[in-house]
Amino acid sequence: MRLSGQEARRRFAASPSAVLGTADADGRPHLVPVTFALAASSESGDRVLIAIDDKPKRTTDLKRLRNIADNPAVCLLADQYDSDWSRLWWARADGVAQVVIEAADLPGGLLDELRGRYPHYADNAPGGPFIVVTVQRWSGWSFADQ
Repeated sequence: MRLSGQEARRRFAASPSAVLGTADADGRPHLVPVTFALAASSESGDRVLIAIDDKPKRTTDLKRLRNIADNPAVCLLADQYDSDWSRLWWARADGVAQVVIEAADLPGGLLDELRGRYPHYADNAPGGPFIVVTVQRWSGWSFADQ
């Protein structure tokens, strides 16, 4: 069954992680799992913050950041899989992303939301860069009304 935008947002917000989908200038897709914080903004709707943190990476020249520079249209997908298919659901946020280099340049409250959501960030705040997604559309699906 199709989820309302409000229900898709609720399930997305409760998910511990999501998958960020970007595409390069030629439309080639790129997916990466992310942690995130979701905050409502009275001016621009919902915003999702993703930190590029200190987990080990092969390079700091990340494909997701290059893709956003070329094509800022992104989507985020959170889901629940279960062998009991009556528990399956997914929730998606489609939006426009921007890369913010310094924490001081983030919209108010977003970094605090992220630090409050993940214990690792409480003591080890990420310094950037960050991805800020302004959500334009929420959608989702569930096998059953849960």
